[in-house]
Amino acid sequence: MHRLRRVGSRTARFRWFLAAFCFLWGICLPAQTPQQSDRQKLLQQFSDSMDELTARVSPAIVQVLVTGYGPLEEKDKDKDDSTTLGKQRSLGSGVIVDSDGYIITNAHVVKGALRVRVLLTPAQPADSGARASAGMGERSPAYAAKIIGVASSIDLALLKIEAKGLPTLGFADYTKLRKGQLVLAFGNPEGLENTVTMGIVSAVARQPEPNSSNVYIQTDAPINPGSSGGPLVDTQGQLVGINTFILTESGGSQGLGFAIPSSVVQFAYQELRKSGHIHRSVIGVGIQEITADLAAGLNLKRREGVIVSDVVPDGPAERAGVKIQDIFLSLDGKHIGSAPIAEMIISTKSAGTSVTAEILRGTESVTLNIPVAEQKVDGDPLENLTDPAKSLIPKLGVFGVEINDEVADQLEDLRIPSGVVVAALFADLSGTEAELQPKDVIHAVNGKQIETLEELRKALNNIPSGSPAVLQVERDSHLMYVTFEMD
Repeated sequence: MHRLRRVGSRTARFRWFLAAFCFLWGICLPAQTPQQSDRQKLLQQFSDSMDELTARVSPAIVQVLVTGYGPLEEKDKDKDDSTTLGKQRSLGSGVIVDSDGYIITNAHVVKGALRVRVLLTPAQPADSGARASAGMGERSPAYAAKIIGVASSIDLALLKIEAKGLPTLGFADYTKLRKGQLVLAFGNPEGLENTVTMGIVSAVARQPEPNSSNVYIQTDAPINPGSSGGPLVDTQGQLVGINTFILTESGGSQGLGFAIPSSVVQFAYQELRKSGHIHRSVIGVGIQEITADLAAGLNLKRREGVIVSDVVPDGPAERAGVKIQDIFLSLDGKHIGSAPIAEMIISTKSAGTSVTAEILRGTESVTLNIPVAEQKVDGDPLENLTDPAKSLIPKLGVFGVEINDEVADQLEDLRIPSGVVVAALFADLSGTEAELQPKDVIHAVNGKQIETLEELRKALNNIPSGSPAVLQVERDSHLMYVTFEMD
């Protein structure tokens, strides 16, 4: 009983001391000013707005899970292993752009895919944010996805899942994007699903590769591996770009992230959905940005914008009346301040349409309607295996491409215009070790002529295990025999 009283006595004294301390502390602390209260309200409003925006956008973000073939990582920096492929699993991000299950992602996310699955982001109740972040929220089933089309030149791909009534993101007007604008990047960096980061637009039209006409939005919103294919979103919840790559020395985000502009994404989506592929549009001009030296040397009246440096003979621009040293002021009513913007507007026009150009020629203003043509690209059939599952030759551990007239025209000095060309080696297969190299052309197996992948597989399957096999191979325009023992 005595001890209990002492505990009670101490408790009473502590309560008295605590009350006195709080009273004196309240007197000593300055009262909150109306300005401080307003700032706190603004901060709370900003936080609530970001919370609402994230909750609204997140359901349209997906994880893209890919099983397929890809180039092995280089173990020796002096050795190029890009033509040796191995079986890989990778993860990327995507965004739903149509409620019937159409999803935009990066082409490099699904390159070499054998199987693509998509995980949706389930809608979470308002009070379950912490549970979802801890991995305790509702989980969505995986959907098998079909690759509708791939545009490797601009690193975009369109997927389709069998689902209806899905949440989507709309496309923002890229021409209204401004440097310094607040943006959010959504995705699955390093496999951490349903992640959002915040930053600003560092530049609206950046060309990391001077020789490429591709234009990107630069942002300092943190983007990391796994975020590829996720959207860059404005404060209205609209898609301003698709996150595609970062410049880094450490492998992680250094505030140099790049996204494909919404106008390019929207154009690609429409073209891929319609035909499964896209072709860049051109008008047949070369353009350069006007510098101070260029303006002074040519005595130009205008010291900003883009100048026509070349006009392709008998091209659309020449036929429309465009001349060298013309200055583009606007295209389709959009002010042209840089060459990347001009190239982007032209390249996203559909072939067969026209672009209206307002031109400054000396001191004269000229308006021309210039037809838009499809850019002719010399494709390389060995660069991309459009269907690795059908191209694999397991008995040889290679991927093959059948030679047709188009492929034969692109292989230099081909002696025999038929056969199967080795597109890449496959590293994960054990067994037969035939000394083949990429770009070898297989013309015959044990004296039997080969023209198709099916004929090659059948001829190899007919050779018993332990028996010799002889391939007639063309390498660098020289015919030779490659021999091995069939496993």
